[in-house]
Amino acid sequence: MSIPGITNGYELIHPDYYGENGPPYAVWDRLRAESPIHWCEVDDIEPFWAVTRQDDIKYISKTPELFLSEPGITLLPTDRDIDREDGIGAMRVVINTDPPVHRDLRKVASPFLTPRSLQQMQGVIDKSAKAVVDDLAEKARENGGEGETDLAMGIAVRHPLRVLAKAIGVPEEKEDQILELSNRLFAPDDTELGGGKTDPEDFAKLGQEFVELFLPIIADRRQNPTDDLASVIANAQINGEPMGPMETLGYYLIVFSAGHDTTKNSLAGGFSQLIRNPAEFAKVQQDLSRAPDAVEEMIRWSSPVNYMKRTAAADTEVNGQKIREGDAVVMFYGSANRDEKVFDDPYRFDIDRHPNRHIAFGYGEHFCMGTHFARRSMRAIVEQLARRVEHWEITAEPEWIRASFVVGLKHLPVRYKIREQ
Repeated sequence: MSIPGITNGYELIHPDYYGENGPPYAVWDRLRAESPIHWCEVDDIEPFWAVTRQDDIKYISKTPELFLSEPGITLLPTDRDIDREDGIGAMRVVINTDPPVHRDLRKVASPFLTPRSLQQMQGVIDKSAKAVVDDLAEKARENGGEGETDLAMGIAVRHPLRVLAKAIGVPEEKEDQILELSNRLFAPDDTELGGGKTDPEDFAKLGQEFVELFLPIIADRRQNPTDDLASVIANAQINGEPMGPMETLGYYLIVFSAGHDTTKNSLAGGFSQLIRNPAEFAKVQQDLSRAPDAVEEMIRWSSPVNYMKRTAAADTEVNGQKIREGDAVVMFYGSANRDEKVFDDPYRFDIDRHPNRHIAFGYGEHFCMGTHFARRSMRAIVEQLARRVEHWEITAEPEWIRASFVVGLKHLPVRYKIREQ
């Protein structure tokens, strides 16, 4: 039974709270202990059950027939809706679907995203990682050997941007444009990143801009197919029929926007912890084979996808709590990845966690297809930094993005010394 007085849900879901404080770790701690399935009613936002323990989130994730994605995966203000017939709402996105449609859509890109298939992207990934660290070294050299940078707005953004843009056919000269669109999609309430554009008309315009960006790429890859992911999506078939235009556009949208923002937020949060925990960073500097371990802990620590909403398809129960048909059920991955029943000393950044049982990539039917891509991309940049960083320190308090769905650091100002290579 939900216990009154812990929270009405404001700290869990409101962008203002995240922008000012970051994720609500203390509230999650108390919810896991006292009210793990907690009823929330926040002004102007649809009411929801907050699910904070990892076992309960896994149960919900494994029963897609009971907990549906199709009605929507995010909580929207009660006075706002995204028109499903216009802009973003008209695109059919794999993450918003349920079986069997979900399984059919996953088959489109999943063969390209296996470790073996991604070998063809390794050169692009390594080149990008070296280039962004080379830029840091050059700036330091121009400044007498020591440089200053904002890691959250710099290499954490630029490296995954370059890699994903290459994979889905976005020309280099349009990288800044797609970055701006992605910021407006995932951080609309943040005036610095998303411009504070939150009206339905803004989302409709955003959708149209994505369409105008992707349509020429789709047309080109259909006429001149290559072996890249852009061609795989543009020429995809489902059950022997060409994938529809809204599904095709939706695929481009989710591959880039979800893949970029989650990776850059994992990097920014992870960098902050590598700096604050020099002994952990030293483990990678002394043995580059530890980079995957560091990446896994960076992902757990940052948990960039903060939550996913599901809608109950029928009256049911989760961990003894009755859930009614139609109720919104919100799984907080940031809480699950600090669950004391799963992780020893969960607030310690520790690359020696083995196994590292985080669920930052989701669980069950909707386990992220891009996990191998994200890990490879992050590993390349961690290896570059481990080889070349001589010293780095945070020079001012990091700032958080004003967003509650995909969360992370917006600014991470750092002073550094780095060797050229």
